[in-house]
Amino acid sequence: MSDFENAIEIKGVTKKYDGFTLNNISFSVPKGSIMGFIGQNGSGKSTTIKAILGIIGIDSGEITIMGRDHLKEEYDLKEDIAAVFDELPFHDSLNAKQISTIMRGMFRNWDKKTFFQYLERFGLPQKKPCGKFSKGMRMKLQIAVALSHGAKLLIMDEATTGLDPVVRNEILDIFFEYLQDENKSILMSSHITSDLERIADCITLIDNGEILLSDYKDSVLEHHAVIKCSKADYAGMDKADYISARVTDFGAEVMVSDKEKMHQKYPKLMIEPTTLEEIMLFYVNRRKKEWS
Repeated sequence: MSDFENAIEIKGVTKKYDGFTLNNISFSVPKGSIMGFIGQNGSGKSTTIKAILGIIGIDSGEITIMGRDHLKEEYDLKEDIAAVFDELPFHDSLNAKQISTIMRGMFRNWDKKTFFQYLERFGLPQKKPCGKFSKGMRMKLQIAVALSHGAKLLIMDEATTGLDPVVRNEILDIFFEYLQDENKSILMSSHITSDLERIADCITLIDNGEILLSDYKDSVLEHHAVIKCSKADYAGMDKADYISARVTDFGAEVMVSDKEKMHQKYPKLMIEPTTLEEIMLFYVNRRKKEWS
């Protein structure tokens, strides 16, 4: 049994760019879980992931991976981390057999047998240049590579974007299998909140470089709700009671983060369950407070 509780711990991390700042962010990915990392384009998801992987430096803060400093022990940690990105990181002329040879030279625990089993399972050719693969095939190839060197942490950055539902389902099933080992963990950024609603244990929401929410998914969905009411009822609500409100000619939809408290305060109003997609939408519009 490993002696760390969190696969990833981010404490007070700041990274300043011209026009964008990752602003003092903190969150953890519990060991043995899938953390869904959500937010709109440009919110800071990829910047955070690049910082975790040591691809970019940080201005301040601390990142530990499996209880170890992400930079001081970077070389050894790379053996235990697999990263999957939206774009294939291999040259278009390479085929799967050649990629296996390259990976064997990079990872001490490269398992050629496991890799070729994944190729067979995914229906991927061994000798066809990967540049001729479809988007779905390219993603399956990346995942086959990621899962063939004994990595304990899988980091996915928008990896299922643009894939058809059948391929996405197949990939999500693979992740379920991967997590049967309770020492393995996944950080998965995605726009497709329905996928995360299905498989994630935890959710972290980032917007404009700030963490707005980080908790167990079931708790997030249990406490958040949408109040649907008339404009008159909405006008009578205390602004401190809600995150933001979508107002139309027909009435208002109001996102709240304490369903029980709001039910007691506004007993006559209709309170309905919500989704991760709605939660993200209402939080992103929190500064406007009212939108349509």
